[in-house]
Amino acid sequence: MKTSIATVSVSGELDEKLAAIAAAGFDGVEIFENDLLVFDKSPQEVARIVRDQGLEITLFQPFRDFEGMPEPQRSRNFDRAERKFDIMQELGTDLVLVCSNVSPVALGGLDRAAADFHALGERAARRGLRIGYEALAWGRHINDHRDAWEIVRRAGHANVGLILDSFHTLARKIEVNSIRSIPKEKIFIVQLADAPLIDMDLLYWSRHYRNMPGEGDLPVSDFTRAVAATGYDGYFSLEIFNDQFRGGSTRMIAADGRRSLVYLGDQVRRIEPDAALTLPHLPDRIEVEDFVFIEFAADEDEAQQMIALLRVLGFRKVARHASKSVVVYQQGRIRIVVNTESVGFANAAFNVHGTTAYAVGLKVADARAAVLRAVGLGAEEFTQQPGPGETKLPGVFGPGGGVYYFLDHGEDLENIWTTEFVAENENAPTLPAGLASIDHIAQTVRYDELLSTVLFYTSLFKTEKTPVVDIIDPAGVVRSQVVANETGSMRITLNGAENHRTLAGHFITENFGPSIQHVAFHTDDILATAVALATNGFRPLQISRNYYDDIEARFGLEPDFAETLRANNILYDRDEGGDYFQLYSPVYGEGFFFEIVQRRGYRGYGAPNAIFRIAAQKRHMRPETMPRS
Repeated sequence: MKTSIATVSVSGELDEKLAAIAAAGFDGVEIFENDLLVFDKSPQEVARIVRDQGLEITLFQPFRDFEGMPEPQRSRNFDRAERKFDIMQELGTDLVLVCSNVSPVALGGLDRAAADFHALGERAARRGLRIGYEALAWGRHINDHRDAWEIVRRAGHANVGLILDSFHTLARKIEVNSIRSIPKEKIFIVQLADAPLIDMDLLYWSRHYRNMPGEGDLPVSDFTRAVAATGYDGYFSLEIFNDQFRGGSTRMIAADGRRSLVYLGDQVRRIEPDAALTLPHLPDRIEVEDFVFIEFAADEDEAQQMIALLRVLGFRKVARHASKSVVVYQQGRIRIVVNTESVGFANAAFNVHGTTAYAVGLKVADARAAVLRAVGLGAEEFTQQPGPGETKLPGVFGPGGGVYYFLDHGEDLENIWTTEFVAENENAPTLPAGLASIDHIAQTVRYDELLSTVLFYTSLFKTEKTPVVDIIDPAGVVRSQVVANETGSMRITLNGAENHRTLAGHFITENFGPSIQHVAFHTDDILATAVALATNGFRPLQISRNYYDDIEARFGLEPDFAETLRANNILYDRDEGGDYFQLYSPVYGEGFFFEIVQRRGYRGYGAPNAIFRIAAQKRHMRPETMPRS
C-alpha cells in the first residue's frame, strides 16, 4: 500500500509540511497549488526539497472548471492547462487532478466532456503527463464517480484516467461496489477522507469537516475494499480539509494520517486477502482482559496525601518494591502503585506534571504482539533499563506521553508481584469498602487532540468509539467521547477541553498537558460502600440538595430513596439498560479525583450528572486556583 497525503491536509509552511510528512513515513505527497503559490521558492526548489525528504510528488492539484465550457472559455482553459503542465514538469510530477466543473456557464453532455478530455489527453501525452478526472459531490453536471468514469471511458485516451475520492462517493451515498468493475489501470490515484455524519451543504461539509479514515462515521473501509478488489496497486492518498487540522500540530496530524492508512489497510486486507496492499502484517487489535494496575508518580510529601486518600477509600498496602521507592495498595482486583523514585521516567513524569497517573498496566493475551501492533501503527516503544532482578515489561507511550504496559499470561503477569515486590500486610484501621475493579479511566486532552487520541485507541485496541457527547461545565463545553470493548473490561472516557476555564481545561493547564484525570472504581453495592467509606472518615464531594429534588421528580424516585442518595452524596442516572450510581472523592491537586460507580445494566457514564459534579468540584477547589468563568 503506497501512501500519500495532500499538503492541504496539514498545517504550516510547505517545507515544514514536507518534513512532517516524510517523518510520518509517507511515500508520496500531493502538492496543493495554493501551498506552492504562497511558498517563496521555485517549483524546481520544491522538487529538490521533496526528493531530499525521500518523497515522490504523486499529484499536482487542482485544475478547476475545465470540461464542457463554451468559447472563449474553452480555448482559455487549454492555455491554462499548458501552464499547469509547465509547473508539473518543473515539479517533476506527471499527474494533475481535474475536478468536475462547477461553473454556472458549463455545458452538460457526456460526449462534449469526453471530447474535451481526449483533446487534453493529447496535449498531456506530448509532454509525458497524465490527466486524472474527479467527480466533485457538488459538480454542476458531474457529481458521481460513475459518470466521471463514463466520460473517461468515452475519452478513450491512455493518458486520461479516473481519480476516486471516498468523500465525494460516500457523501452522496453512491454504491461503492460500482467501483469494482473499473479497470485498475484507469484508476490513476485514490484519495481518502472520512467525516462525521452531519446534515449540511456538501461543499461546506467537505471543506471544513473532513478527517482521517477511522476518525469519522463514513464507511471508508467499504470504499477501500471496492478499490482493492480491482487489483489497484497505486497510491492511497489523504485529502483532508479540516479547520481544526489547519491550526494543529503539523507532525501529529501527519502521524495520524499515516496511522489511519496503515489501520485502514490492515482492516481491508483481513477482508480482501487478495488485495494488492503491500503493508507489513500487523497482529490483531489488542483485546484487553483487565486493568492490572494504575501507577502514580509522586514525591514523598504528595505521596502521603495520595496514600491517605487511598486508605479512607479502603485500600491497604500489600507490597513494597524490593529495591525501589514503590508501594502497592490493593482492594479487590484494583492495584494502585505509588512511585516516589527520584530517578527514571516516573520521576520525569512527576517533574513535568506533578502527582500524576502516568502508567497503566493492561492484561492481554500476548504482550509482545501488542507492542508490535502499536509500533507498526506509529507508536513509540517505551524502553527503560530494568534494575537487577526486575522484569522488563513491554510497553508503549500513549497519548499525552503516559505509558501503557502490556502483561500477558506468561511469566510477567504471574511473577512480577512476587519476584520484584515484598509482601506487606498493613494493619490499617480502615475497612475495605467493596471496591472490586476498575470500571473506567478518564483522560483529559486538548480538544484539538481528541480525534488523534480516539484514533490511537481504536486502531490499537479492540474497542469501538461512541458518538461525541457535550459535557456542560459552568464555564464552557467539554467534548467527550468513549472508547470501550464489548465486555467492558476496557473503558476509557476522553474529554476534550476547549478552554482553560473549564475544570478539564484547568487540569490540562496546571498539569502541563493531557493526562488521566480520574479513575472510576466499580462496586456491587454503592450504599454499603458509602457506609464503609463514612466509617473510614471519607468525606465525599458535596452535591447540592437542589439536584436531589430534581431527580426525585424527573425519575419518579421514592422520597426515602432520594433522601438516602442525598445523605450519601450519590448521583443517579438511568437509561434503557438500567440504573447508575456515582460517588465522588474531593478533588486532589489541580483537578484529579476518584469516582465510585455501580451499574445495573446501565451502559453510559453519567453524562447528565457532569454539570452538577463539576459545579461541586469547583466549589471545593481552592478559589485562587480556578479562573473565573
